[in-house]
Amino acid sequence: MRQIVLSIVFVVYTITAYGWGQTGHRVVGQIAQNHLKATTKKALIEIMGHESLVEASTWMDDIKSDSNYKHSRSWHYVNIPNGMTYETSTKSKKGDAYEATQRMVAILKNKNSHQKEKVEAIRMLVHLVGDFHQPLHVGNGKDQGGNSIKIRWFSKYSNLHQIWDSGIINSKQFSYSELAKIIDKSGQKLDKSFYSTDLDIWVKEAIDLRPQIYDIGDAKNLSYNYSYKNWETVKIQLHKGGLRLAAILNEIYS
Repeated sequence: MRQIVLSIVFVVYTITAYGWGQTGHRVVGQIAQNHLKATTKKALIEIMGHESLVEASTWMDDIKSDSNYKHSRSWHYVNIPNGMTYETSTKSKKGDAYEATQRMVAILKNKNSHQKEKVEAIRMLVHLVGDFHQPLHVGNGKDQGGNSIKIRWFSKYSNLHQIWDSGIINSKQFSYSELAKIIDKSGQKLDKSFYSTDLDIWVKEAIDLRPQIYDIGDAKNLSYNYSYKNWETVKIQLHKGGLRLAAILNEIYS
């Protein structure tokens, strides 16, 4: 009976791991909102009304149980084995985060796109850029983006993917607005790569982080030490996600 219960727990964690948790996605949305040009803000209001990027950021997870959007489930991630690039990797016939991000940008650049298409494209783009910067959403093709690596997080059943989605962030107990302020300080001097809209650079960064992410040794229970070693990386990835989202939108609407 105990084995059955544990299996159910693991399945639940696997199914619900779709990207940064709500806090992470909202942080990306808030940071992007902070860096929008006036023309971009005006264009987004015309399309979205008063729906901010923060509010839009979690919509793609909200609809995952809606059968009308079943086709979009594979868009949250992309699998690229070590030593490969997106170009050389095997592509999903159902689409992936790389292809979907490019498609959303194309919809927004197309003057003939309908209002509903634009609204959904913005909502998806905000979420997809966020997902892209959770490094395990660029999976190695072997362990479902860390979902199949079952471990405990502060003694509670979890998996490596879930820890990066929300475990590390939630353990800090910041609100999304508090964390956005901590990460996105005024006057910061950042490398130009923080503003890159090149998806191949995003992919390479995620792949380069794999040794660090998978450095768990024989640990069966991760907690403070793992969080400490990876907290700065989490903040950097959230920061890049927000700045790069703003850069994409500013490019479209400038």
